[in-house]
Amino acid sequence: MANQLILGAGLVGGTLARQLTARGDQVTLGTRSGTTIPGAAPVKLDANNPAAVTQAARGADAIFVCTNPPYTDWVADWPPIFDAVIKAARDTGAALVLMGNLYAYGSPDGPMTENSPLATTEKKGLVRKAGWEKVLAAHERGELRAAEVRASDYFGPGAAGMSTHLGSGFFEPVLASKTARVVGDPALEHSWSFLPDIAETLIAAADHTGEWGRAWHVPSASVPRSEIVRQVNERWGVKGRVAAIPQWTLRALGTVIPVLREISASSYQFRMPFVIDSTETQRILGVTATPWDEALEVTVDSYRKPPTSN
Repeated sequence: MANQLILGAGLVGGTLARQLTARGDQVTLGTRSGTTIPGAAPVKLDANNPAAVTQAARGADAIFVCTNPPYTDWVADWPPIFDAVIKAARDTGAALVLMGNLYAYGSPDGPMTENSPLATTEKKGLVRKAGWEKVLAAHERGELRAAEVRASDYFGPGAAGMSTHLGSGFFEPVLASKTARVVGDPALEHSWSFLPDIAETLIAAADHTGEWGRAWHVPSASVPRSEIVRQVNERWGVKGRVAAIPQWTLRALGTVIPVLREISASSYQFRMPFVIDSTETQRILGVTATPWDEALEVTVDSYRKPPTSN
């Protein structure tokens, strides 16, 4: 039985906590508000506070960094979080497992592998790139063991919000036979990471007894949003549609709505095929993606409204 510290209790951190407690691990869940999840011990802390994170990490086998500041605050909020978790891992001997994304790769010219160059020029991607490079430098100096698990846009029960591209804002209009308005070209192939598969990959990375100081990719499905709508219509008997938000509209709204400004800045991910390749991760860690049909059914059922009774 391992002792684990999870920073952040959002959809990723919460799913991870439930999977770890289900296998018998002792889990401490660190959040600002002291969020509770059955089986996990809550602790109130700020992830950017080195002393607080270090104290919470004492006795932990791994620190999972699943917190995620608002898009608009990445430049200010991420650097002190990276500094705090590096200190905590160095001072306690806990392994450091970062929940990452694909932003640092920039605009790909093909599927992104675990060894693709970090070629981003976009602000949020540069923040994540700099944070990982700082963590990796500490690992290479022998101060700690670290790995980063990178996922594409996540989906699954509970996914919502402006920056969630395959969440309630997508499925609810489709299930109501209306039009889902989306960023970018819905006919392009895009990878989607199922929340339980993200948690499974984080756990496998923490359990890994081989090489550290590297990135892992969450096994994910790659399906155009237009095809997802077709599948939902066919399987659930609805007549939903999908349409792109004009790029000029997104830019205009971004001048008055800060989060949309950040979504617009990273919208290149939806104006070209954006595909994650997890072949190496699957081979080494032994993780696989949940079959698409199963993941889609679980997700859609979570958004369906129960029938009203007369």
